[in-house]
Amino acid sequence: MGKTIQTMKELPASERPYEKCVMYGPQVLSDAELLAVIIRTGCGGLRSTELAQKVLQHIPGKRIGGLFQMSQEQLQELEGIGRVKAIQLRCLTEITKRMMRSLDGEEILLCDNPAIVARAYLSMRFLETEQVRLLILDGKNAVQDDLELSNGSFNASLAAPREIFYNALKHKAVSILLLHNHPSGDPTPSKDDIILTKRIIETGNLIGIPLVDHIIIGDNRYVSFRESGYMDKPV
Repeated sequence: MGKTIQTMKELPASERPYEKCVMYGPQVLSDAELLAVIIRTGCGGLRSTELAQKVLQHIPGKRIGGLFQMSQEQLQELEGIGRVKAIQLRCLTEITKRMMRSLDGEEILLCDNPAIVARAYLSMRFLETEQVRLLILDGKNAVQDDLELSNGSFNASLAAPREIFYNALKHKAVSILLLHNHPSGDPTPSKDDIILTKRIIETGNLIGIPLVDHIIIGDNRYVSFRESGYMDKPV
């Protein structure tokens, strides 16, 4: 019988993630190999790459993007992933979110282009529940604050106009922009989405803090109420 490879050191250099990255670049690494570099060490007789493969098998959708959906507790429940490795993976997802929001090299996001806004918040596509975010804008449509209003449903009471404009006034918004995600992956607005957005538009116009757009994030897609004409369509 041949010798069973048990450790990373016994693998050929071209098959070890670190060496493979140096030789060919990180773009050639598989999802499991990239995760192995982050978690660094294996556990329970598993090499880091084998442990990474087990992680991928147990995250939502069995794809690396599913890490966005996992809490610290859920990660720690995975065999071989303790507190430290779970923290490393959570920090990885947070770094990814922040990088996605600064793709244009600017700390301050301008909300004149719905595609740019949607791209900055694309990580919302991986959330298992609906999350509502309120962007506080200044007179140049630049984001001054980014607030999470609710996590569960856009139509929840926390996303009511009263809560939205309480925060808008508190943070001295000149105008506002709403974002929420559809976990189904289909960003098409529901009738309730349209009705509630109309209420927010009317309230904003009354108090002088207009809603400039409402963007729904789906699976690599988005719908802008402004671009699609939903801001003006009758219910």
